[in-house]
Amino acid sequence: MTGPWRMVVRRFGGPEVIEREDFDPGKPGADEVLVENEAIGLNFIDTYYRTGLYDAPFPIALGSESVGKVVAVGSAVTEFAVGDRVGSVSAPGAYATHRILPAARIVRVPDGISAEDAAATMLKGFTACYLAEDTIALSAGQVALVHSAAGGVGSILVPWLRDKGVTVIAHAGTPEKAASVAADHSLSGSFDALPDQVKAITGGQGVDVVYDGVGKDSWAASLACLKRRGLMASYGNASGAVPPITLLELMRGGSLYVTRPTLADYIAAPRDLAHTAERLFDRMKRGVVKAVIGQRFALADAADSHRALEARQTVGSTVLIP
Repeated sequence: MTGPWRMVVRRFGGPEVIEREDFDPGKPGADEVLVENEAIGLNFIDTYYRTGLYDAPFPIALGSESVGKVVAVGSAVTEFAVGDRVGSVSAPGAYATHRILPAARIVRVPDGISAEDAAATMLKGFTACYLAEDTIALSAGQVALVHSAAGGVGSILVPWLRDKGVTVIAHAGTPEKAASVAADHSLSGSFDALPDQVKAITGGQGVDVVYDGVGKDSWAASLACLKRRGLMASYGNASGAVPPITLLELMRGGSLYVTRPTLADYIAAPRDLAHTAERLFDRMKRGVVKAVIGQRFALADAADSHRALEARQTVGSTVLIP
């Protein structure tokens, strides 16, 4: 019988630099818990730490998203107990059989939601939650444009918004991806053509909000899709950083608003983290949001999971199983 082990990186490079090592997680401090992992979420940001795009001290304990059972609690922890199922999205070291986590940075996973489904959904679902609920107070009948609607965040954000009664215009990179999205209107094609398509759908008005994780390539088109006093929520930069913008451009576009949010600021307080998790898990239990796990890898085969992810060979979410 082996003890706790984890997958770490001791030098930057390709997937081959990921190695297994035995380790002693130790005992939890007063405000910490020790969790035995059951499922781990794979995210593209994990490759950034492996390659050195995002810097961290060696050895780098990969991963941030995992779900498991509490096996020990610190002396000051009162809100969690041994046996509780919990998840975390914001601490390093998820690629492990065990991890010690601050009690303030974990959430309770309710009965009826499997560890794999939670691990596959939390990070993307928490992002969709703050976008749909906290960046702007949308109500039924308002209109939203969602870029990369077939992607990880988009595939959760679209049904979330529609559950609120929001009219959703989904945009995807190919006709096939657009056809897979159950939106009110599904579009594909060039960004140059998008403003005219959106204006035709909205009677020339434009949309109340654009949710844009693409960045540089979609920026001008996204602004042109907004109605007067509309909001641009630029939450990612998959195509590169957004170019510099002047306030006069926002004025000329119709007194536009722009926000560049990030998840960390919306779950910084424990109560906000818990509230975000409650809202996601509610929609999972109601069937509004569904976990789509396209592939599973053994944790020991984490290098293979990175190869598949970087080769764009994955579909939906990927989970690692210890």
